[in-house]
Amino acid sequence: MKLSRNLSIGLFNSAWSACVGLASVPFYIKHLGIEAYGLIGFYLATQSILQLLDLGITPAISREISRQSAVGNIKESGKILHTLAHFYWGIAITIGVLLATFAPAIAEHWLQGNKLPKESIIRAIQLLGLVIACRWPIGLYTGALLGAERVDVSSSINIVMVVLANGGAILVLALVSPTIEAFFTWQACVGFAYAISIRSAAWSIIGRLKVPAFNISDLKGIANFAAGMSAIGVTALVLTQIDKVILSKSLGLDEFGKYMLASVVVSSLYIVVTPVFNIVYPRFAALVVTSNTARIENLYRFGTRMLASILFPIASMLIIFSGDLLNLWIGDASLAKSVAPIIGLLAIGSVLHGVMHFPYALQLAYGNTRLPLAINLALITLLAPLIYYLVSHFGAVGGAGAWAILHSTYLLLGTWVTHRYLLRGIALKWLLFDVGTPMIISAAIAATADQILRATHTTGIWRLAACVVVLILSVLVSLATSRQFRHMACHRIFK
Repeated sequence: MKLSRNLSIGLFNSAWSACVGLASVPFYIKHLGIEAYGLIGFYLATQSILQLLDLGITPAISREISRQSAVGNIKESGKILHTLAHFYWGIAITIGVLLATFAPAIAEHWLQGNKLPKESIIRAIQLLGLVIACRWPIGLYTGALLGAERVDVSSSINIVMVVLANGGAILVLALVSPTIEAFFTWQACVGFAYAISIRSAAWSIIGRLKVPAFNISDLKGIANFAAGMSAIGVTALVLTQIDKVILSKSLGLDEFGKYMLASVVVSSLYIVVTPVFNIVYPRFAALVVTSNTARIENLYRFGTRMLASILFPIASMLIIFSGDLLNLWIGDASLAKSVAPIIGLLAIGSVLHGVMHFPYALQLAYGNTRLPLAINLALITLLAPLIYYLVSHFGAVGGAGAWAILHSTYLLLGTWVTHRYLLRGIALKWLLFDVGTPMIISAAIAATADQILRATHTTGIWRLAACVVVLILSVLVSLATSRQFRHMACHRIFK
């Protein structure tokens, strides 16, 4: 399947998922309240933390299937998938049992509820454990489909399940029971249906084994890579989730809910980042097998430029217009005003983290897990004292500030380290032209527009309309500065 078609499908899937999710949040807050929404945020953070138990399996199976597919031997990877599935389903059961067992302790000693009864929080934690357990195997089979470059199949299933998960939850809350327990019960049902559906799809594409058997020796070929990915996963977890862990302990559920609300808004950046990574990583891996360095560098630089030309304009709008957008979205001016500064700082960190997905994909494609591990360890050394100081002094805003500082450092450090070993000699060009040019253009246009709107006292719907115009203008100007994009555009128009 062509790279452009896969990317289009992946972008639509990601955009659809984000739009449905974002549209659902006001209904959740309306029916459940901001404190119960904080429990949903706790569920999302817990799910991310438990990715430690993945042990590097998902990226390993994706890379292995991509490599086998490149040499026309995709069915051979079915043996590895079958063996890994036993581990995954076992981990899912373990997660459900552990969270159900420790729910009372978590409710008593960690979460700080003010309005929700303690019994309700305990039941919610037990149910969210069931949700995570039901959804756990999805990662393995999604990784298999992405490795086979069947984004169309994984995206189709996800689109349906996103509608069921969010639309169904709204109906349950509105018509059956407006409680957090009802919300998580529905999510568990949808999660199990999702896991079964994507499992069937993965096996139909890879090809079912005539005599399926558990064989630990099948994992020898991916053991080293998976071990490296597991170590990366541990360090990445610290980098991406420690702020949420500290905030969930130090703040009340209402304030933590505001931080998670800001995180949901900023996650819109990953509408673009995630599908791009899911497409380029298997393609990089296939090109590495064929030793096509010229094509790797071209895809790396041009892909980064295109991603940055979309990401930085979106981030600029989130930074400048976050209060207006949030007020329009949730209809609460007071809440929007308190969350807006958090959104701005999170957006700075997330957009820089987004463009660094290209160096990360390159590292993994070459099977070099030492580079991202070394980078993560260096960043943790910076993060540990930084997050402690900023969160303890500034609360939620401090956590967002730490995220921005962390990824500003990551952009510089990660670029330097990556290109000392891979695609040597392009670090400065990549940083200045492929990342720097779209960043400067977007920031300049957005800042100029903000000054004009302030000078003309433009507010309300006209300010939001200007936001859309500035976003489109920033994307077009950023794309137009790329010679390769101009050549491609002219070729398509005048061919």
